[in-house]
Amino acid sequence: MNKPLIGAFFAALLLGAGITPAVAAESAQAQESATETAIETAPAVKAVTFAGTVALSNCSGSVVRSPDSQPTDPALVLSNGHCLETGFPGPGEVLVDRPSTRTFTLLNTSGTGVGTLKASKIAYGTMTDTDLSLYELTSTYEQIETSYGIKALELETAHPVAGTAITVASGYWKRTYSCDIDGFVHQLKEGRWTWKDSVRYTPECQTIGGTSGSPVIDDATGKVVAVNNTGNESGQECTDNNPCEVDENGEVTVREGINYAQQTYNMVPCIGTGNKIDLDREGCGLPKP
Repeated sequence: MNKPLIGAFFAALLLGAGITPAVAAESAQAQESATETAIETAPAVKAVTFAGTVALSNCSGSVVRSPDSQPTDPALVLSNGHCLETGFPGPGEVLVDRPSTRTFTLLNTSGTGVGTLKASKIAYGTMTDTDLSLYELTSTYEQIETSYGIKALELETAHPVAGTAITVASGYWKRTYSCDIDGFVHQLKEGRWTWKDSVRYTPECQTIGGTSGSPVIDDATGKVVAVNNTGNESGQECTDNNPCEVDENGEVTVREGINYAQQTYNMVPCIGTGNKIDLDREGCGLPKP
């Protein structure tokens, strides 16, 4: 567990050096026109920063909100279940409303710590089907924004899509990793634990220990689509730190050096009025105790 067109334009100019100037000029104009058109039609991309991420004692995390969270609600911090101070929850174990005094270092856009946030409780935590924890803080979103000028990251409500450009933002290391969603894993097995419908990254996201709990952010929307949690370190099959993929037919695949995350859209319906976790709400996809 842890953790373009303009270039083509210049390449075309270099390759065109051996043809007649007239053809080269036409080619350059066509490439320039295509580049301008792509820029005009490309969706606006929100710059991903460290604002709203947090550093834990051993992991990363982020201050998050659902679309229905109110400014006066106690803020929530998202991380992994295996980052809980109580230790790894066992298979089938679900923690709800456990007292906690854990602290988190809140980061600004550049990754500088600007303040300390404190938990009042572990609102939810598990490593069954998913690997996540939600802490309820003693501060509201309004208080955090007033004190530090930082807004919470919003949770996406829909299942992510393969090919989406993403950024994993680690508050622990103050480092980002950029890649795409490569696909989804029916079952991801690691040691005693099994996770469902996990996000698999393309190889560019080489996350490491300490990046566990980092928000996985959709570059186009700026919303959190998953929480970073593991990767296959040495090519072993289904062992600790070496998760394996199991498809619908039970076939096992090992992808050494590939990293993974757990989706978060299915927990949004579990966040009720006042940011209280209600596992009986319609659409809630989190395991119950």
